[in-house]
Amino acid sequence: MCSWIPTSMLCLTLFLAFCSSDTDPAPDLRSVLPSEVNSKYNTIYGIVFDAGSTGTRIHIYTFHQRAAGSPLELDGEIFESVKPGLSAYANQPEKGADAVLSLLQLAQDAVPSSHWQKTPLILKATAGFRLLPVHQAEGLLSEVRKVFNSSPFLVPENSVTILDGTDEGILAWITVNFLTGRLHGDHSVGTLDLGGASTQITFLPLNKATLDETPQESLASFELFNSTYRLYTRSYLGLGLKEARLAVLEASVSVAQQEQTFRSHCFPPALNGSWVFSGVTYRYGGHSDGLTGFHLCYSEVQRIVVGKLHQVEEIRHSPFYAFSYYYDRAVDSSLIDFENGGVLEVRDFAQKAREVCDHMTSDSSHSHFLCMDLTYITALLREGFGFEDGTILQLTKKVRNVEMSWTLGAAFHVLQSLLLLE
Repeated sequence: MCSWIPTSMLCLTLFLAFCSSDTDPAPDLRSVLPSEVNSKYNTIYGIVFDAGSTGTRIHIYTFHQRAAGSPLELDGEIFESVKPGLSAYANQPEKGADAVLSLLQLAQDAVPSSHWQKTPLILKATAGFRLLPVHQAEGLLSEVRKVFNSSPFLVPENSVTILDGTDEGILAWITVNFLTGRLHGDHSVGTLDLGGASTQITFLPLNKATLDETPQESLASFELFNSTYRLYTRSYLGLGLKEARLAVLEASVSVAQQEQTFRSHCFPPALNGSWVFSGVTYRYGGHSDGLTGFHLCYSEVQRIVVGKLHQVEEIRHSPFYAFSYYYDRAVDSSLIDFENGGVLEVRDFAQKAREVCDHMTSDSSHSHFLCMDLTYITALLREGFGFEDGTILQLTKKVRNVEMSWTLGAAFHVLQSLLLLE
């Protein structure tokens, strides 16, 4: 657990430096540019790259410190992304590094030059990299390190690495609960993250039975506010939304290269299309039997999740924050508003999947994959994690203009580790 973080569990004790007591109010977050931070405060920056399977994203965080040794306060974030994901350049590592370089220019524009040498710069690669052969993953990371080392920013040791799935879940939980002011015992909320190649679930168990029945490798212990906490966290590689599409279609790179068409009842019968993922073009279409609809699609999707995930009784009725592709597909299907997000129940995904799948046409304005994606999300929540239809999900992309991402937790960690070294 916390494979890229020192064994002293800095990954989770770091918040002691930012929150002074159990009675502190939720942080006052503002979306500001660095130049707008009050000059009487000590301004601190942190730059985190998220090398995901579907895009490379840069998060530039601005903090201020009222006095030496006082808690850091988060002012805001500048965010940008480029596609495809860095892992798509497995055979062109120099080109992948160029994508990182283009985003670094944004950081140089955002952070005053007087702060460059003391602003930490890190990149953590996620599930797309975990699926690559070791030599390809390391080749890409090596090129990124060259870019980082030639930049004017502070490059800590092990600044460019692959982030373990469990660490990703832990850091996302920290981010969500920090931004929502819920880092206090039984007021915390669980998190669900659905990426392109993996999915994570993380929460703070309150029932002793959960702790007793959960495998030790799925529990992470940490110190927070002078108390010991244990998080439940699981990451499932290969069950992200894009990888799930390939699994449902039983698609492989070798067959795709032969230009064969992968067929599913999750598509309209007359449909024939193509989809590029990680540099490979996959042809897809509906079945020649002319059958389609939610029930047939669900039977195809169900087989890739049933029995594949560990289920916990405690979560069945517990509210969770859900983001990434949960959010995106809810927006695409008009379940929530893009800007404001919304609150859904698991059954809302099921009902929308049924509506979309039972009324598909080849010329629909929706993505051809919307039926399959919504059905997969439904099966993942129901059959995979074991949520009840009435389980409440808070769909949120940003809190006070700060992205819901594991990257904020990573920024806190690197800043805290550097402070401890001074």
